[in-house]
Amino acid sequence: MPNDQIIIRGAREHNLKNVTLSIPRDKLVVFTGLSGSGKSSLAFDTIYAEGQRRYVESLSAYARQFLGQMEKPDVDTIEGLSPAISIDQKGTSKNPRSTVGTVTEVYDYLRLLYARVGHPHCPVCGREVRRQTVEQMADHVERLPKGTRVMVLGPVVKGRKGEYKTLLEDVRKSGFVRVRVDGSLYEISESIPMDKNKKHDVQVVVDRIVVGPEQRTRLVDSIETAARLGGGSVIIAPVEGGEELQMSQDYACPYDGTSVPEPEPRNFSFNSPHGACPTCTGLGSQLVVDGDLVVPDPSLSLREGAIAAWSKSQFFYPELLESVCKFFGIDMDKPWSKLTKPQQNVLLNGTGDKKIRFGYKNQYGHSRWYESPFEGVIANLQRRYEETQSEYLKAELERYMSRGGQRALGGQGDRLLRQAGALRTGAAHRARNLERDTRAAAVHDRRRSGIPHDRARGQHIERRGVTAHQACDADRFEADGCALHPR
Repeated sequence: MPNDQIIIRGAREHNLKNVTLSIPRDKLVVFTGLSGSGKSSLAFDTIYAEGQRRYVESLSAYARQFLGQMEKPDVDTIEGLSPAISIDQKGTSKNPRSTVGTVTEVYDYLRLLYARVGHPHCPVCGREVRRQTVEQMADHVERLPKGTRVMVLGPVVKGRKGEYKTLLEDVRKSGFVRVRVDGSLYEISESIPMDKNKKHDVQVVVDRIVVGPEQRTRLVDSIETAARLGGGSVIIAPVEGGEELQMSQDYACPYDGTSVPEPEPRNFSFNSPHGACPTCTGLGSQLVVDGDLVVPDPSLSLREGAIAAWSKSQFFYPELLESVCKFFGIDMDKPWSKLTKPQQNVLLNGTGDKKIRFGYKNQYGHSRWYESPFEGVIANLQRRYEETQSEYLKAELERYMSRGGQRALGGQGDRLLRQAGALRTGAAHRARNLERDTRAAAVHDRRRSGIPHDRARGQHIERRGVTAHQACDADRFEADGCALHPR
């Protein structure tokens, strides 16, 4: 059977008269003809119907009971047919949330695929995130060479400022003797140097154990205690030095604390609040104030209303603009195009943290003044747009806004949450596991040979995995150019 063709023999669905033909694969094929000649009968009721029927029959008996029985189309044979999708003949949608993937429902299958076979990774450091029980943690520790001496640590402070005298006193009252602060071991009874203005890591030493099958019960109890102290996180540190094991009972990275939701299909939908990017709400772009629309006619001066958004105001904004111009020596009667770039920039983008003096007259006609940073015209309009509940004001402000991509705004450019984009599947996940196991074997060989840890580690080449964003982008399941871009 040729792999480059779809061969149809004896198609008799509806008004087809025993049609036999070959259709090339991986090509754009168009059926043309008069109304009633059988175009839809061949494309939808024969080829697509048979592709769907074969797909449903490949499912389990349990799944098929919910889908119903699909009848075989009236055709002798169809060879070389893959699972098919159908796009109905209807008007195109102007909804920016509608893509080729959502219209054809292919995206539903992709979301289910990633939720079932994907492996969560930390979006910050890229490490795999696993949820482990206490028993699984103990099994992981027992894979270390027999006789290895380890400390079981419960992290109580991760990268936070403070002296934590009260916390250490509570730990002492709970019966613990030692803590590890910023990598150094201390007796709780001694004075522990901690600068309240610097970040610290504090771990309670729950137990020191020699790895071996006879210590299983003690190891499980110690890990359970450490997990309770660390909010689900446990650190296993070899006493003689080496790579530490950081484990967690939750879908949270034990290295930087980033939480990752349990993979579910809704987490990979940009039309769901559970998966949509909070910055763009799943649209892939934002309405932002456009400087060219704020000043549509550069030939006008500030006094003539060059800043269109403020030109209609009779109070506050004219006084505000006059105070800024007075402070920076900007001529309000000079055309906007004649102002220098720094002068235009300070008016549009503000003064940052620098305070300037503003003057105004109150309702009684008395002059008053105050000092404050100037936020700039663009930031002022953007803030008012995001804070207002008035649809009328939003419509007015949208006249000075354009839709900008998230990359231009300093965002990720994705429609999904970062946590969803950090999920990996297939070969990429296996490559990372192989890399991790190779490092673990190198550490084990180093311990046996006595080679210093830094020399045994060698150079580490990180393989980037395939994310949900990249896979969807590769298959072109986006219609508006801003959906599911690769990281």
